[in-house]
Amino acid sequence: MIKIAIDGPSGSGKSSVAKAVAAKLGIVYVDTGALYRSVGYFVRTKDTDPHDAEKVEALLPLITLDVRYENGVQCVYLNGENLGDKIRQPEISMYASAVSAIPAVREFLLETQKSIARKNSVIMDGRDIGTVILPDADVKIFMTASNEARALRRYKELSEKGVEVKYEDVLREMIERDENDRSRAVAPAVPAKDAIMFDNSEYSLEDSIDYVINIIKEKTGKTE
Repeated sequence: MIKIAIDGPSGSGKSSVAKAVAAKLGIVYVDTGALYRSVGYFVRTKDTDPHDAEKVEALLPLITLDVRYENGVQCVYLNGENLGDKIRQPEISMYASAVSAIPAVREFLLETQKSIARKNSVIMDGRDIGTVILPDADVKIFMTASNEARALRRYKELSEKGVEVKYEDVLREMIERDENDRSRAVAPAVPAKDAIMFDNSEYSLEDSIDYVINIIKEKTGKTE
């Protein structure tokens, strides 16, 4: 089995790349961000301040998350409901960023993530995969891109899904989330010391996928 960790900020393309690489290599893709977004979504439905660690922790016993793979796609069920694109709203991104800084939330989700990696060859993307979740990963990549490139990608993604947003708002919220993620005391979103840095500002999605697959092949000998 192999373990691949792809970290990076929002809009770096890590999820799209990881999904495609998983399909090409025939391994399991784990979208860890969806787990935090699901917790953030639940906190939002309870009208709770996501920065209030005590109140958020009190809600955790009410949450049941189930990760299922349906037609090769990861689906996260929150208390029996597949939330789909509901967790992709910009507001939920901010909730996810806030709750991810709470130690109790990270502990709550840690075993779920590690248990999947123990049972499968995986490619997992997030912000602390190579440093916390899979410190023993065979391949660690930290993907990034310019603020403008990342915001434009996220703006297009949301617009294509029918979500009404302004590019300026997406850019502002992205920069704010980046700072929150980098500066949090618990599992900050920083590259692992042995991670390969990959700035894909000028790369197309297909070029990014090819680049990552080549790194994996060089490191593990894994081929399609």
